[in-house]
Amino acid sequence: MSEFLAKSLEIAQTYWPLFMSGTRVTLILSISGTLIGLVIGLLVGSVRAVGVEPRDSLGVRILKRTVRIVTSIYIEVFRGTPMIVQGVFLFYLLKPVFNWNAMTAGVFVISVNTGAYMAEIIRAGIQSVDRGQTEAARSIGMSSLQTMFIVVLPQAIKNSFPSIGNEFVVNIKDSSVLSAISVTDLYFQSIGVAGSMFLFSQTMLTTVLIYLVLTFTTTRILGWIEKRMGRPKSSFPASQTVPGSPVL
Repeated sequence: MSEFLAKSLEIAQTYWPLFMSGTRVTLILSISGTLIGLVIGLLVGSVRAVGVEPRDSLGVRILKRTVRIVTSIYIEVFRGTPMIVQGVFLFYLLKPVFNWNAMTAGVFVISVNTGAYMAEIIRAGIQSVDRGQTEAARSIGMSSLQTMFIVVLPQAIKNSFPSIGNEFVVNIKDSSVLSAISVTDLYFQSIGVAGSMFLFSQTMLTTVLIYLVLTFTTTRILGWIEKRMGRPKSSFPASQTVPGSPVL
């Protein structure tokens, strides 16, 4: 055991620059993917929460129903398929169109994947807002969009913050699957080191500890933010905090 730990320490010291480079890429992927995914989720979740009203014209009703169907398909597809499959499929499918590199494709994949989950998180947050506030806003002449973006969404985001934060933690870990398209994240760098040394267990011990530090630090920061917001801390993963499946 002592020899195992000594070899792990030697690998960490020797290849520390590679581990740090991979960690930086992992953080870029998870932060950018979560933020862009949140924007996508806000748009999709808000659109899905705007229901068909009796005073809507026929054209508006058709548009709302069409958008709802399209967004439901988007959510089902990206929540129902593995990110590694999405990454490989989209990277090679769209490479002739965008001529993008692996890093750009990785940010795109993790963003659209996160957006599907965020859309349901935001939808649940919107549903948690007292309907009386929506009725009050409409009674003073606000449109559906004004009510959504001025009154409902700010409260929905606050209510959904634990799940949004947990999605960020999930992205830190799940970004490792993007090594399948040669994104040089922490896992990709670790596999390279392990392959060159033929010491996979010793190398992965360092990788495990780095991931643990990242997720532990992130959860503590998110917990502090939740406390400042006056919300109880949540420790459930995002996939467990989103009720139900999208309905067409």
